[in-house]
Amino acid sequence: MNPFSALPSLETVIAAHQLSARKNLGQHFLLDERVTDNVARYAGELSHCNVIEIGPGPGGLTRSLLKAGAKKLFVIEKDERCVAALARLKEIAGDRLEIISGDGLEINLIETVPAPRKIVANLPYNVGTAMLLAWLHAVYTHGAAAFESMTLMFQKEVAERIIAEPGCKDFGRLSVLAQWLCECHYNFELPPEAFLPPPKVSSAVITLIPRAKPLVDVSKDALEKVMAKAFGQRRKMLRQALKGLPVPADVLLEKAGIEGSLRAEQLDVVTLCNLAKVYHKLATNSGKPS
Repeated sequence: MNPFSALPSLETVIAAHQLSARKNLGQHFLLDERVTDNVARYAGELSHCNVIEIGPGPGGLTRSLLKAGAKKLFVIEKDERCVAALARLKEIAGDRLEIISGDGLEINLIETVPAPRKIVANLPYNVGTAMLLAWLHAVYTHGAAAFESMTLMFQKEVAERIIAEPGCKDFGRLSVLAQWLCECHYNFELPPEAFLPPPKVSSAVITLIPRAKPLVDVSKDALEKVMAKAFGQRRKMLRQALKGLPVPADVLLEKAGIEGSLRAEQLDVVTLCNLAKVYHKLATNSGKPS
């Protein structure tokens, strides 16, 4: 028998704990069990690892992850109302569920949760990108040992930026950084009506799998600096966009073997990473900070 079948409905939990979604927390609760079960399926096998969920709210996805066999589930919740609402679920799950009261942006997941780790989360809209950038930095620092995978729900437009291909209007700095460090897969979309309250935009679930090593061996600081310039004014040709770096744009582009009349969005991730690698070498050799 499913031990979680005796739990009250999520609607009942929301009413009992007066969980009106708070805009300042970016809350949109996902209540459809079919959807949360689907998210858990895309996260793959969970029985061997510690699973991390950020912002569980009333616990819809939490229930699905436990049903899917998560070895241990760590949920991080900033809203004390939601922490209280998870108490009944904790009684049933026992040691398989650990509730951490705190801000997911401030908690170091590598120090808090033992490896192996997977993140599975319906991220708060207002901080989802910032959280992903922090986790990508952990991947850069710790390699594939940081996380086995990250199955994450974003606003659709953010998800499309992460998985965008060169030549697409959504391809930019976030695309390059994510794809440099991870294999990125688009899973499925959700309409606003899937949430309570319905957001103004659609959402999408994607999975990022950290690579054994980055696509190109390059300094992350150098890559971020070059990408900020290259994509800062998207319509500018690279010979103009890269002005202001510590090394001349024409020299940088010549050494990288890139035509200066191209725009950043026309180059693939490997080419852009190699551009940053050349920049780092030139800046280092010239004694200028890269």
